[in-house]
Amino acid sequence: MSEQAYQLVQNDIRKNSWFNLILYNLFNTKRGKYKGGEPKNIGEAPHLLDSSLVDISRSEIEKLMKTKGYFDAKVKITIKTEKQRAWITFVVDSGPRFKIQNISYVIPDKEVSNLYHANLSSFTHLHKGQTYDEDSLSYDRDQTYLLLQHNGYYEYLKPYMRVTVDTSKKNNQADLKIFIDNPPGKDKHTIYTINNSTIQIRKSDATMDGIPDTAILASQYHFMDYSKHFKAKPLRKYLFIKKEDKFDGTKSKLTYDRLYALNTFKSLKIDFQKVSDSVPRLDVFYDMIPNKRMNNRIEGEYQFNTGRTGFKIANTYSNRNLFGGSELFELNTRYNVLFDATAQGSLFDRILIRDFNIGASISVPALIPFSLPRLGKNGVPYTIFGSNLQIFDQKNIFSNRIFTNSVAYKWSENVYKQHLVTPISIEYRIGKLDSVFKQELLSRGSNLFIKTNDRTFINLGSQYAFTYNGTKLRQLGNFVYFSGALNIAGNSSNLLSKIFDFKTTSDGKRTIFGLPYEQYIKTEGDFRIYRFFGGDRQLVMRLNAGMGIPYGNSNQLAFEKAFFAGGPSGIRAWEARRLGPGGYNRASILQPTSIDTTILLRKNLRYLDQIGEIKLEGNLEYRFKVITKLLGGKLKGAIFTDFGNIWRLRPDPTNSNGEIKINTFFDHLAIGSGLGLRFDVNYFVIRVDMGVKVKDPQFVGSDQWVISHFFKKQAFKDNYAQTNNPDSYNFVQWNFGIGMPF
Repeated sequence: MSEQAYQLVQNDIRKNSWFNLILYNLFNTKRGKYKGGEPKNIGEAPHLLDSSLVDISRSEIEKLMKTKGYFDAKVKITIKTEKQRAWITFVVDSGPRFKIQNISYVIPDKEVSNLYHANLSSFTHLHKGQTYDEDSLSYDRDQTYLLLQHNGYYEYLKPYMRVTVDTSKKNNQADLKIFIDNPPGKDKHTIYTINNSTIQIRKSDATMDGIPDTAILASQYHFMDYSKHFKAKPLRKYLFIKKEDKFDGTKSKLTYDRLYALNTFKSLKIDFQKVSDSVPRLDVFYDMIPNKRMNNRIEGEYQFNTGRTGFKIANTYSNRNLFGGSELFELNTRYNVLFDATAQGSLFDRILIRDFNIGASISVPALIPFSLPRLGKNGVPYTIFGSNLQIFDQKNIFSNRIFTNSVAYKWSENVYKQHLVTPISIEYRIGKLDSVFKQELLSRGSNLFIKTNDRTFINLGSQYAFTYNGTKLRQLGNFVYFSGALNIAGNSSNLLSKIFDFKTTSDGKRTIFGLPYEQYIKTEGDFRIYRFFGGDRQLVMRLNAGMGIPYGNSNQLAFEKAFFAGGPSGIRAWEARRLGPGGYNRASILQPTSIDTTILLRKNLRYLDQIGEIKLEGNLEYRFKVITKLLGGKLKGAIFTDFGNIWRLRPDPTNSNGEIKINTFFDHLAIGSGLGLRFDVNYFVIRVDMGVKVKDPQFVGSDQWVISHFFKKQAFKDNYAQTNNPDSYNFVQWNFGIGMPF
């Protein structure tokens, strides 16, 4: 209760945030004195002692005590001042806490009384012998309102229920008397039934010009569409208010929720109008304003460190109502590029990696071809048809072309749980190593990269994903979040290959349609705990783990199916794909026939050799407000620590010390810490994170704690450049992005 009491202390007499006070003073003082004129609204002005605010706070705390059953509570104040500082102490003499002795009811309407008592035991928080708490009274009042609204009592209001408390009893006992009054001037409450419904859809600018498209369905739904973009039948599925049913407030809310969930309407209003004073029937009027059909969104990220810079830019075009049934069409394009700042030549000559993706999807608000109406009550179910093309090139090293097609079903079990099943996913992949680079690998016996990258295959698979509390991620509160995915590929291909006795390749791989296929099982989970401390202060604890196991027709995961570590949303002190696996150090790449050839090979293998079948990442991040108002948004800060790595399932000479073992597990954990700034303008967040390496598993023993070299880094970096040339060592990694990291 002390935390509740503190929240009742007026904000202007609470202790200042030291950081915000420093910011305010920085911009509003000169030579130790406050400037004249209008102060700059940055940070937080110093809080001043105000006796009236102190008394208001005392009174509010006293009221709080009474709501918790301490009817005789008194709050006293002591104030200590010293050197222009004040210490305020609120001393609470709570007195005894009262308990409920008897509960009686006065409900003149017999039908309401019968309904109330028939359901009372299922929701009440009021019981004889328990301590008095007004929160319990409020809960019962809310539940009673929902009960009556659910059973046709359209005009019932919360104030009709009132409670009197008699505290004159001995032994700190209180008697409660609960009233449910009739409407003024009436001897009972009226039960209403539903009549006809009118659905009016305006244009996106809220106007109603011209002649609307009209339709009448089931002799009760009258559609008028001024936008001329909607079909009546698909919308009818989400109108749960039906003719001849009793009025039900829960069905109104359900209709609101489902129509908004279609992501097609920016405004929606449902009104009920009595047919007449003598007839207890209600006409329903829907007034809808659709979103603009077409929308375009651009996002981007930028990261850099010594010698390498890169950016990602993405564009999403969407059409919210493609065929008039709230179908969502999305066209996504994404372009990633990484530059080698140390290379010679023009900007294009310095490009190391180019990654282009283009994908299209259509989400239909139905589970085609199934008819499962109950799912619509828990959320809008979707069938998603998608295609995607990826074009990846690493200069003079590797090229990859992946084309995928899939059909997926998404539905909500309830407001918190969402399922996504992809029964059919077809993937066609062409991966090629540069011929010169491939020959170099063959001459050195490094077959791993050839097996995982230089091959063409087809992949038939199925996927399942589950999300819990995904709707809460933008909220500041206490909750747990989980998302998990399971991907199984190759079993149906294997069955077809055996039934039709398809050919096998020279290395014994089965084929389907003349191409070898993949077989693997891959799973990944993301578990988070969010804790809210008031204001904009929040602690996020995250654990992200995954494993991929090739089997049957595969002995290695394809490059794009393997895990990698580092990056803007992982262990942020490392560049993406530059951590692990395990204790792998790139100094061990192939014992050289000459230093020059090893340097070239190490350069060419960059971003290809640091992959694994096992992943474990953890993040601790504390978020807080820095500046309340800045350029139309808020500036927020973050302090974080990331840890984890990736591992190989089995030993491989290409990744020496990269396999997972119990006795080296903790030695192989990387640790990074850092600071972040987030500019939040409600619709999106611009993020800057600075990660600093603390423990690096590519080293051994005490040398792993690289933070000890942070302030004397040059000698350390020079030594690393000699052993790992052309790789350089960077203690700090900067990450720029749009959106939160998790």
